Amino acid sequence: MRTGTHSDYMRTLKLDSDELASRRRFFGIEEADLDRLRALRPLAERHMASIIEGFYFLLLEHPRTREFLNDPELVERLKGAQKRYFLGLFDGRCDLAYVEDRLRVGFIHERVGLPLKWYLGAYNRYLELTGKALREELGPEATTAAQLSLQKLVFFDTALAVDTYVAAQIDTVARHRAAVEELSTPVIRVFDRVLLLPLVGTIDSARAQSIMETVLRRVSDQEAKVMIIDIAGVAVVDTQVADHLLRATAAVRLLGAATILTGISPQVARTVVELGVDISSMHTRSRLADGIELALSLVGRKINVETRE
Repeated sequence: MRTGTHSDYMRTLKLDSDELASRRRFFGIEEADLDRLRALRPLAERHMASIIEGFYFLLLEHPRTREFLNDPELVERLKGAQKRYFLGLFDGRCDLAYVEDRLRVGFIHERVGLPLKWYLGAYNRYLELTGKALREELGPEATTAAQLSLQKLVFFDTALAVDTYVAAQIDTVARHRAAVEELSTPVIRVFDRVLLLPLVGTIDSARAQSIMETVLRRVSDQEAKVMIIDIAGVAVVDTQVADHLLRATAAVRLLGAATILTGISPQVARTVVELGVDISSMHTRSRLADGIELALSLVGRKINVETRE
């Protein structure tokens, strides 16, 4: 499910006044082009219905695009959006409001799941149908000039359509990455001001950075006094992993919290000694249960064990 909007996409893609001016220069869209298209609006209004029907005839005739448009009510809503889009080509403007409107149309088609290749292919039908209407009412010279101006604006819109889909992919990837990072660094609240981070798998530089950011954020948000890092599930503990843990400990200490390292097996202990890594700056325990007990004592709590005979 998408969480962004076309306005969010404008911010993501940095579509501001400077970017708009740059794109207009690149596509060669001049005021003369916009004036020419504005003068053709009455012609566009006369032919709009047939052009939109021809446009959707292509989408509904092709089996690969028809499957995305199997809801008649959805098709009617899309046709309404396309009518507004089509007439917008002849408004004689190409400003930020125009850009946002174009992104809205692309946003709608991306939301219904229409693949970009079909969306872009449909623009060709737009030019074909509009060109036919122009030739029916204008002379050869006027038709050529009008088609050139229209082509500039349609290509401009095509780039915006691509931007819409790209922004959607960026949004999706970002959400997936956040979900993966959340799963890979699950910070658990054990007790008031005591947090636990069980690590599993391999720790590389990218994951270490994510761990650092998550740990610091949660320590700050929870006003934690102790962070337990359990490495029982870490496949390999080498110099790099140890260095990452030390950096995390130093950062946590700056926030006024202590770090307890648990899950240290005899093999890991031997490896750390052989590598000459100094982990004296953090508390260490072999078992997680012992680490939790130490953490509670550091915040003035203890585990009460009642023995019944």
